[in-house]
Amino acid sequence: MCVRLPLQENSRRQKQHLSQRFDSLYSTLEERKKELVQRVSREQEERVSHVRSLIRQYGEHLEISAKLVESAIQAMEEPQMAAYLQQSKELLKKITDTSKVSMSSRPEPGYEKMDHFSVNVDNLAEMLRTIEFQTDSLGEDDMDGFAGGDGGDAGANEDRPEGPEALEGAEGECLE
Repeated sequence: MCVRLPLQENSRRQKQHLSQRFDSLYSTLEERKKELVQRVSREQEERVSHVRSLIRQYGEHLEISAKLVESAIQAMEEPQMAAYLQQSKELLKKITDTSKVSMSSRPEPGYEKMDHFSVNVDNLAEMLRTIEFQTDSLGEDDMDGFAGGDGGDAGANEDRPEGPEALEGAEGECLE
C-alpha cells in the first residue's frame, strides 16, 4: 500500500495554487490590455472617419469649383457680347455663393497624435517584481488554502509522522 507523504501533497497543492494565482493575474492583464487597445482603436476609427468626411466635403467643393471655372472659360469664348454678359452675371453669383461656403473645418494641428493614451505601469511592474510569500500566518479561509510562510495547510501536522519516521521515505513518493 502506498501512502503519499503530507509534505509532498502539501507542496504539490501549494505549487498548483501558486500557478492558479499567477494564471489569474495573466488573465486580468490580458483582459485589461484588450480593453485599452479597443479604446485606442475606437478613437482611431472615429478620427479616420472624421478625416474621410472632410476629404469627401473638400472633394465635392473642389468638383463644384472646377465646374464653375469650366463654365466661366466657356462663357468667355462666347462670341456675342450680350450672351456673355447674361451668363457672366449668373456665373458671378454662383462663384460668390460657392466661395461663401465655409471649408474652414479641418483637423487641428496634432490631430493625428494619440499621446493621451499613455499608461504608466512602472510602480505596478516594481510591485510585481517584489511578489513574495506572505510571512504572517493566515488561515485557509483567508487565503483560499494559500497559507502563510510555512507553505503548508492548517491542520496538516496531524497526519505527519513525528521523530525519525518523518524522514523515512522522504526521497520517494510513498511511505510503506
